[in-house]
Amino acid sequence: MLLDLFLAAAHHLLIFGLVAMLVLESAILRGAVDAAAVRRLAGIDAGYGMSAVLLLIVGGLRLLYGIKGWQYYLHNPWFHAKFGAFLLVAALSVVPTLRVLRWRKALRADPGFIPAAAELARMRGFVRLQLALIAAIFVLAAAMARYGGF
Repeated sequence: MLLDLFLAAAHHLLIFGLVAMLVLESAILRGAVDAAAVRRLAGIDAGYGMSAVLLLIVGGLRLLYGIKGWQYYLHNPWFHAKFGAFLLVAALSVVPTLRVLRWRKALRADPGFIPAAAELARMRGFVRLQLALIAAIFVLAAAMARYGGF
């Protein structure tokens, strides 16, 4: 019982950390993105990736060692939808990560580098789409906890 509580708490804290990092990315991308902002974005994006990996690990541990058991999730269509949305968020996060890495490389080559406005707009779109999908994941999680629906 205590393990289930620990895993649930860790899962929720990681989710909120992940959302906080995406909101930070979104806020930074709203303003002027200079060298300092690119460095901040790189750090936040690294934290976002680590949070996502830890979230996947803790979620897997909840699946295996949680009170409900893996069979509950295996036959739960809401779980499959939630996990699919998580994978979609992960796939969408690749583009901003690669772009930030490219910006850091360009910054090393030219300390005066500033990302193009079109790239910033595209990044904002990817981050906002991830946030919207995470909101959908919260709804799917509520449905999943009730198994049969709302």
